[in-house]
Amino acid sequence: MINTLYWITHDLRLDDNPALVRAALSNRLLCVFCVDPRWFSAHRYHVSSMGQHRWQFLQQSLNSLNAQLTGLKQHVLIEFGYPEQQLASLITRHKITRLVCSRQFGVDEKAVLANLAKRLPDLRIEEVDTYTLFELNDLPIRLPDTRKSFTAFRQRAQDHPLPLPLTAPLSLPASPVDARSSVWPTHMPEWAPVAANDAGLFGGGETAAHIHLQQYLASEWPAQYKTLRNALDGWQHSTKLSPWLNRGCLSVRRTHMAVDAYITQHGSHEETGWIKVELLWREYFQWLALELGTQLFRFKGLAGRAPLTCVHPERYQKWCHGTTPFPLVNACMRQLKETGYLSNRGRQIAASCFVNELGMDWRYGAAWFEHQLIDYDVAVNWGNWQYIAGVGVDPRGGRHFNLDKQTAMYDAEGVYRARWAPGITDTVLDSVDAADWPVG
Repeated sequence: MINTLYWITHDLRLDDNPALVRAALSNRLLCVFCVDPRWFSAHRYHVSSMGQHRWQFLQQSLNSLNAQLTGLKQHVLIEFGYPEQQLASLITRHKITRLVCSRQFGVDEKAVLANLAKRLPDLRIEEVDTYTLFELNDLPIRLPDTRKSFTAFRQRAQDHPLPLPLTAPLSLPASPVDARSSVWPTHMPEWAPVAANDAGLFGGGETAAHIHLQQYLASEWPAQYKTLRNALDGWQHSTKLSPWLNRGCLSVRRTHMAVDAYITQHGSHEETGWIKVELLWREYFQWLALELGTQLFRFKGLAGRAPLTCVHPERYQKWCHGTTPFPLVNACMRQLKETGYLSNRGRQIAASCFVNELGMDWRYGAAWFEHQLIDYDVAVNWGNWQYIAGVGVDPRGGRHFNLDKQTAMYDAEGVYRARWAPGITDTVLDSVDAADWPVG
């Protein structure tokens, strides 16, 4: 008798889900998602990990997945509490013999697996590559070589064969636990905020993901992707696939295959092909994060030397809420706070300002992005912040974006600033007293 617990994390889909396919090789199958109270508590950077935008998208995605599983006579069991405790309890109670999950790239999630392995030595734990283009045992380069540069990775990865996507399962083993009438418990814990009812900028779930992918590839925009991708605003200027990819509602392999099919049909190799380059950037950061472990979050990063920074509460608050002396940055930060989304160019501009103009500890900026971004990914977010701060893999030792030049290039007419930060006049960076001493 094989009883399997499938720990759902960043793989909220049926299509091309090797972890679900592996887990289904069982007599009984328990599908579990854990809502961790630590997501909603302020941590060392004085902000919680899970913000409202991402939480709403997650709830929508779980509802969608549960509806799909119901058609296969399965369901998602939502557990509120520390995953290492909730999973261990379920494993013991239901005589689970193995745990299957998507490969984890975050330190906290890997700590959960290590804790379970220690507490339950007879439990078989299987991590499956569902979140990436490649599998760990067939990477185009050795894992330690990810420390060198993205360029080296890209040169080897762009022609490396990919595993073929898997079709969604047609049936699943029965669950040892009866399904609730709703995927969510009747009484939500006080620490878990109630998400808004509106769909938001992005609607969560696999169905919404595939509709968006199909609509995007049926439009004229992929043929202009490389040209348009640096625009600060506009739905059509980038793929907008990242929320679904990073929550696992959409397979990155399926996406890569769909882009290849578009190029075969329409051409536009240079323009549309750049989408695959961006997918490789996402891929690269996953394997780099796996290699770095806790070093991904350290102040010195890969550089081994501490950057010269400060922790200035007033500057931090002004940056977060878009009241700095830099209008373009203000617009970026207000768009992020209102929608949970910011273009790649906007993220780089805001991060560069935080590190260079404000001279702040880059980790506080990374933590604010983690809280706000609807498409947050631990590897991409923290890896990019290290990159900008000059403690990551960038051979140039950090990036400093000239704000006047960026404004002239991407918002010369002031449309973006007028939309997201109207009426914001120039403000001072620091409040000072009569002796010119900071008072914030």
